Amino acid sequence: MITAEENVDLCAVGRGTLMGDFFRQFWTPVCLSSELKADGDPMRLMILGEKLVAFRDTEGRVGVFDHRCPHRCASLFFGRNELGGIRCAYHGWKFDVEGKCLDQPNLEDKSKYPAGTPAYAYKVRESGGLVFAYFGERQDNPPELPEIDAIMGEGDDRNIALTHRDCNYMQALEGDVDTSHLGFLHMGGIDGEKLDLDDPEVFTVTEKAPKINVTTTNFGTMYSAQRDAMEGHEHQRYACYLFPFWVTYPGGGDLGEAKTVNAWVPIDDDSTMIFNIDLSRATGGGRKGLKYKDGQPVGGLARPVEYLPTTTDWKGRWRPVKDVTNDYGIDREWQRNGDSYTGIVGVPLQDQAIQESMGHVVDRTMEHLAASDRMVILTRRVMLDAAQDWRDNKVLPDFVDHPEYARAARGGDIVLPKGTDWLDGYEEQMAKAKGYVAPKDAAE
Repeated sequence: MITAEENVDLCAVGRGTLMGDFFRQFWTPVCLSSELKADGDPMRLMILGEKLVAFRDTEGRVGVFDHRCPHRCASLFFGRNELGGIRCAYHGWKFDVEGKCLDQPNLEDKSKYPAGTPAYAYKVRESGGLVFAYFGERQDNPPELPEIDAIMGEGDDRNIALTHRDCNYMQALEGDVDTSHLGFLHMGGIDGEKLDLDDPEVFTVTEKAPKINVTTTNFGTMYSAQRDAMEGHEHQRYACYLFPFWVTYPGGGDLGEAKTVNAWVPIDDDSTMIFNIDLSRATGGGRKGLKYKDGQPVGGLARPVEYLPTTTDWKGRWRPVKDVTNDYGIDREWQRNGDSYTGIVGVPLQDQAIQESMGHVVDRTMEHLAASDRMVILTRRVMLDAAQDWRDNKVLPDFVDHPEYARAARGGDIVLPKGTDWLDGYEEQMAKAKGYVAPKDAAE
């Protein structure tokens, strides 16, 4: 159990907070590249409690600013994105993507302001179809992006889905590292005896109380959920947490082929933007999903989410149609007859309903943790310790300046001979993967 004070430290993300200041030292995905058009409309963003404006200039470069014009604090959201910069609608001051003031047309004597007054602009990079911003102290020399497979390269070779969730980032992230809920929340209504045994994920249905193995790494933490499989074998299901909010989750299929990751990006203390990036399925990898022995697919697990129309509000993007106002579309009859454990369609919506039901920020002093929560417990502690080390000693995890450590982090599953060490099995399978760095090597 963590204390009330630790819970605040873990969840608060504004400037001046423990976790907020720590998170700002890492690159943060803020939007899809496709959401910003050259000379198109500026877009409101809220990240880590800060109100921002993003735009793409005439040459295709992206700017991410504090939304307030440095002149009189009018919002640049209302500005004109034109001819290589954004022009404030109040007095016409114009700024390029790096914040440099290009024009101050309302000043009679511009010689008194020879360098102009810059806007507060953050460093920006694009990779894998995403726009990243760096909010940390190293604006003149930011670190490199983490070498997570799913976010590297061009953006047209992967599936990316964003979803707004009305709860604190941490209770949402914890769903990715809490593996035992899979056999209940998502698969509790499935009869394992009727499933095709060709897909190793069947063992998450037939064995609902896995042994949880955990370890720390240079990129964060890692777990496997160990279950009995066919005679003489064990099923291992792996996931990794990477500083500060990434999880390589095991939904992409076979270990080694799976290149999937979630970023649980805090909008503010009460809401989260989920960036789900899946390189596996988009490039022909991954699995096709659980199916019954007669070949029919298992229903109710579909991932697509239906979204409300986008608005220009700070929290107006990627909001699901089904939410607390309509009980997430729960079908009680479907739940009652046993075909669905929840009566809610789709893994993301099932997670959303449960995580939002805890309140915007869950009171963790009310929890009663168990052995199945080992990865949750370890990850909380590792995050708090790392953030405190930054606050007290200005020391960050080595991962910040060793982005290659992320190559060691994958999610997926594998069936191993009974008694095989879970990390040895992971390393043996992953040694076949291009660009892989073993966790033990990465930690040295």
